[in-house]
Amino acid sequence: MKSVFSWFLIVALLSCNNSKPVPEMPGAYLMTSQTLTKDGKDTKFTALKQLKIYADSFFMYTQVNPDDSVSAFGVGSYSSSPGGITEKVIYSASDTIVGAQATYPLEIDKFHEGYKQFIPEIRVQGEVGQLREEYKEVGEEANSPLDGVWKEVKSFDIGRNDTTPKNRTQYKAYFDGYFMFGHTVRDSADRTTTGIGFGTFEMNGDKQIKETDLNSTYAIIAGNTFVVDIAMDGPDKYMQTITDSLGNRSIEYYERLK
Repeated sequence: MKSVFSWFLIVALLSCNNSKPVPEMPGAYLMTSQTLTKDGKDTKFTALKQLKIYADSFFMYTQVNPDDSVSAFGVGSYSSSPGGITEKVIYSASDTIVGAQATYPLEIDKFHEGYKQFIPEIRVQGEVGQLREEYKEVGEEANSPLDGVWKEVKSFDIGRNDTTPKNRTQYKAYFDGYFMFGHTVRDSADRTTTGIGFGTFEMNGDKQIKETDLNSTYAIIAGNTFVVDIAMDGPDKYMQTITDSLGNRSIEYYERLK
């Protein structure tokens, strides 16, 4: 009798754990609030500008503080389970600091307009806290060959008389009419800086896109629209070229995260 009772108890517990839905995350989301809890005290941030994209099994987020242009971004893979997702960050950076790889279990409350996420344990500036964020879904269902998360494998600027390779690590994501980029740049003094940008995009045929940056670390980018020539090399590689008014070109090569 005892063994039968134990069996029913196990089944009941499993049923309880699986009663929560598995969240379907693919989409583009703007963060509306962020609350950090440390030592029982809440600090709420509402001015931060952050976009997050989930595409297939990879995600990326970019964030900038409009008050000081300090930016951050992260990229990685994710998997869904009842009531939440698990994110595995493969690269992240904030201001002058490059983060370590990390895994975060997120509790997800998905609803029609967006979702809420809760990270029960996260380390911020050497201290452990809890993080709550709320997001509004902003993307419109639209397919493009660029949908997904990409890593830049090489890039360079071509001027009148020279070609200059870029010393940086950069990722880019596209989904549902939104895009973002995030990079860390090493300067001549071996210092690291972080830069980001995000906004909307639209295809102009199959060899060109228009990117409109809504927010960026760089004032010269924010609010402007750029015409980008693209050349796909199969489904998982592409090259982009931006040409300025003086004829200078910026050329970047990307490979899809898989």
